[in-house]
Parts: sequence; structure tokens; C-alpha cells
Amino acid sequence: MALSKTEQRERIDLSNGPQPIRGDRGASILGPRNVPMERENPDLLRSPSTDAGTIPNLKFSFAAARNRITSGGWGREVTARELPVATTMAGVNMRLKPGGIRELHWHKEAEWAYMLAGRARITAVDAQGRNFIDDVGVGDLWNFPAGIPHSIQGLEEGCEFLLVFDDGNFSENETFLISDWFAHTPREVLAKNFGVAESAFARLPQDLEQTRWIFSGGVPGPLAQDTVQCPAGPVPVTYSYRMQAQKPVKVAGGQVRIVDSSNFPAARTIAAALVELEPGAMRELHWHPNTDEWQYYINGRGRMSVFSPGKARTFDFQAGDVGYVPFAFGHYVENTGDEPLVFLEMFRSPYFADLSLNQWMALTTPKLVQTHLNLDQQTMDLLRKDKPIIAR
Repeated sequence: MALSKTEQRERIDLSNGPQPIRGDRGASILGPRNVPMERENPDLLRSPSTDAGTIPNLKFSFAAARNRITSGGWGREVTARELPVATTMAGVNMRLKPGGIRELHWHKEAEWAYMLAGRARITAVDAQGRNFIDDVGVGDLWNFPAGIPHSIQGLEEGCEFLLVFDDGNFSENETFLISDWFAHTPREVLAKNFGVAESAFARLPQDLEQTRWIFSGGVPGPLAQDTVQCPAGPVPVTYSYRMQAQKPVKVAGGQVRIVDSSNFPAARTIAAALVELEPGAMRELHWHPNTDEWQYYINGRGRMSVFSPGKARTFDFQAGDVGYVPFAFGHYVENTGDEPLVFLEMFRSPYFADLSLNQWMALTTPKLVQTHLNLDQQTMDLLRKDKPIIAR
């Protein structure tokens, strides 16, 4: 039987890219299209039949963010401007060349960081005049509380890292920079403050818009060489943490490391989980009872369905994407690729908390659960009474 012209066109379109067709529902795209983007978001183009309603957009990629490039590296951000639903946290992806310096600065928000590649030297001073210095590498964290002045400098191989701030409206373009303050202070005031001649500041930037932010510098020497002896001593709580040195919780299908104020006291406003899923595994159906979730995908491909009363929406993710789950919304994350899916779950909270659908059902009167869902006894017997976090 000969195919109709419409059927022939649909066959051709399917060979050229995904189509919004599920069984006998939907139809091929006849108009303009962006095939690469459609391939990256198949569950938006061809939404599962269980999706419904108008849940807001919960995804934005750093690849779509404006990148600010300087002599020492670059930085790009995903804030509430790019992802309006993300009101509790914002993220910055930053790269420093060898010796590249993120200028001495501070901000009104706490800064939590995860090193993605390379190594860096970080410094800070607290309100009691106690200082901090450390070298951090891949998988290490740091957290600078709000208002604490600090710096970051790339070591021999340079570095790239993720910064997370506990306010969705944070912007890297609006931090308190030391060069900016000097440029906006009269020379005679600077001279009086530091007890030197005005001529000492002759080489300060003349243009009030000319700040350093990220700039090139020489690769620092050994850590001991840069350490400044402080009369008040070092900070009592370290601002860095070796996340990869933490023993993970291993389960069938992957593993997870959880870091919050209980094991990293400096991180009083941000908690995190580093989740690693094997191909085919999933982060179980669950929700968080304390706050929204901000995600960053480090490796692999996955998808997440998010549920709210009467509504659901599914998103596809890959490395460099940001995801967001509003407070108390049910969700799962599944590895849809052929390599490990690695991502961070971040929360504006001093502690990590989640509620497992499996655990809730397993710890509730069995007859009550059966009455709700018409489950047979064999299924009830298989419900786990632990908290798997990851399932296969």
C-alpha cells in the first residue's frame, strides 16, 4: 500500500530528528525547527503522557548564559534573571587561567563552591581578624559566609569551579571589589586612612568603571610561602572541605555524599548532596520538606519529572545544565545515558533532608496503603523499609 504524501514527509522528518509523535498521537513538524535543541530535550518535544498542566520552566543551561571574558579567565551565571523560578539560589561557573585571580572581594550572600577541574588557592579573613589560606583541588569544597572578604587564584594548571550563592538574585557583576572601592574613594581619604602620601595611589585605575574582577597574575609559590602569620590565629572553622575524601553511601545503582553543617560547619546556609547514578539507575521518587532544590549536572545525561498537585513536567539534562525543584514538589532523576550521571543537589538550609515515597509507604499501615492504591500483597511485601535514595 502506497504511503500518502503526509506519511512520506513524516518518515523523512523522523530520519532528520526527533518528532512530537507518540504512537498515534501528535504529528511531525512542518515548519522551522532547531534539531540540536530538540535532540537535547526529547521529553519537552514529546512529553510523556503523565505530564500535565503548567509547571514553570525548571531548566537553564550555562551554555546559554552570557560569558564575561577577561585577561585572567571568564565567568558566567545562572540567576533568577535566567531561571525566574530559582529564587533561593544562584550559580556561577568560573574559569581561572594559571595564576588568574578572582579579585579580593566580598558579597552579601554566602558563597559555596565545588572544584570541577584543576586547583586553586583561596584566602579569607573573618570579623575577628583571623585569616585562612588553603589549596583546593577537584572535588573539594569551600564556603565563605556572607560578608567575609576572600580571593581565589588559579595554580599551575588553572582551574574551573561552580559557585553557589544563597540568594537567587545574586550577580557576579555586583560584588564588593577592592579596586572598585579604591576607585570610588578620594585620594586624600585613602592617604589619611593608610597613613601614606597621596602619591602612593597614583597608579590606581582612573576610570570608575575599570575594575579587575578576574585578571591575570603570576602562579603562586608553595602554600607556606603565601601564609601570613596572624596575631589572632587562623579561623576556628575551616572554610574548605575535602568532599571526595568523604566515604560515600553506596547502594545498588550508585552512591551519594551528603555535606551540610553537621560535617562542614562553615556551610551554615547551604547543604548539598553529590549523587552518582549508574546507567539505568534513578534517584528515587522523593521530595524535600525544608526548601527548594538547585541542581548542577556534572557528567552524563538524565531526565527529571517534577510533580505538583494535578501537574507534572519532564526535563532532560546533560553536563553544564542547571535544574530546579520548588519546595515540596515530588520528583525523580533517572540516568538515560550510557555513562555515570553525576550531579549536585543544593539547598538553602543548614541541613540536608528528604522524604522517600518508598519509605513513607513502607512505614505506613499496610492495609491503609493497599486501600489507597489497590496494591497486591506481593507488592506490599517488596516495599523497602530502608531509605534507598538511589534505585534500579
